[in-house]
Amino acid sequence: MKKYIFTGLLVWLPLAITIWVLMNVVGALDGVFTWLLHAVMAVLPTELHQPLLGLRDVPGLSVLILVTALWVTGVAATNIAGQWLVNQSNRIISHIPIVKSIYTSVKQVSDTLFSSSGQAFRQAVLVEYPRQGSWTIAFVTGKPTGEVGALLPEDMLTLYVPTTPNPTSGFMLIVPRSDVRELHMSVDEALKYIISMGVVAPPPTQS
Repeated sequence: MKKYIFTGLLVWLPLAITIWVLMNVVGALDGVFTWLLHAVMAVLPTELHQPLLGLRDVPGLSVLILVTALWVTGVAATNIAGQWLVNQSNRIISHIPIVKSIYTSVKQVSDTLFSSSGQAFRQAVLVEYPRQGSWTIAFVTGKPTGEVGALLPEDMLTLYVPTTPNPTSGFMLIVPRSDVRELHMSVDEALKYIISMGVVAPPPTQS
């Protein structure tokens, strides 16, 4: 009986966690959407309040509005006028105390992670960590630059070593290229391997 209960748990647990995460995300979006509705109603005539309040009961409307807003923003930011507005907004925010520190840091990380020209997670590798003879999977993020790069030999790599099962936290290492073993698995496969604590191994590459 214990065996079958455990097997049933393995079947339902991933689905339950996925639904729970999605419900929390949608709930957060609905909260933001409700706040925006109240902000809009504050500047509109009273007779328009009731139709706007009815929008709160439309399921999934907040997600649809978010996707549409992201698409419109992306389209607008790809032309000259949109780029000018984005640059002006960045310039204004960068002059606001405290806010500029948070915004600048987040923007640098997001540009590195999501930009098509960024260097983040370009390749999965093996590196000896945390001691000699003990190996872990890491991701190449580039080469050391600036003051750090000037003080180190040329043939060095910057690595991100994620923790398991939460790969969003980890360590940054700067190691010689000769200490790194390249892997043929993709970044997605390596992330699955890390999150599963080594249980979900990618298939071996064909030679």
